[in-house]
Amino acid sequence: MSTIDVACLISGGKDSIYACYIAKQYGWNIKNLISVIPEKLSWMYHFDNIWVVNLIAEAMDVPILTARSKAIKEKELEDLKSLIEKADVDAVIAGAISSEYQRTRLERICHEIDVKSFMPLWHKNQKMLLEEMLNAGFKIMIDAVAAAGLDEEFLGKIIDEDIVNKLDRIYEKYKINFAGEGGEYETLVVDCPLYRKKIVVEDGEIIWNGSRGSFLIKKAKLAEK
Repeated sequence: MSTIDVACLISGGKDSIYACYIAKQYGWNIKNLISVIPEKLSWMYHFDNIWVVNLIAEAMDVPILTARSKAIKEKELEDLKSLIEKADVDAVIAGAISSEYQRTRLERICHEIDVKSFMPLWHKNQKMLLEEMLNAGFKIMIDAVAAAGLDEEFLGKIIDEDIVNKLDRIYEKYKINFAGEGGEYETLVVDCPLYRKKIVVEDGEIIWNGSRGSFLIKKAKLAEK
């Protein structure tokens, strides 16, 4: 494929960062990162520890475009559309795997402003994707859980083979979305091949309300690998 300028929609989570990683493997130029920062839980955007995207942009040495959103459905789409227009790229990269909600809305926005959309993870086997990420050197922290079988012991943990096996058992029992795309769990990539430096969490707190929990990152920094 020819070299093109692209913007990667990132939340800090594994799927968006891995989609960006795949685009880089194609030889495409990652011109910008884009992140919409919701003021509350959103169907469209990541909420927990979203501020860390600024550290990710610094780690990748790629400019980031951000906008705050009140997470009102149509308004949050306009926020994203404005950022994509500002990025001035040929295509937008997103990490959607099976969410029609996210895919159709992004495609509609891109169609309106004549920009291509590319979702390299779409309909891939979710367990295999997670294993591919780990094999590629992704260090993925679980920073929120909200599903049967997922409790506070997962919060703040880096995904390894043991956790993949636990997710597999939970998937078999409760039929959750293995990738966590339905909000069953959220992640933060603290290191990967795209990063020139790794993210080190210096202070964090587990917040648990009985059915949903978060690992609230209070302080983080970049460090040499």
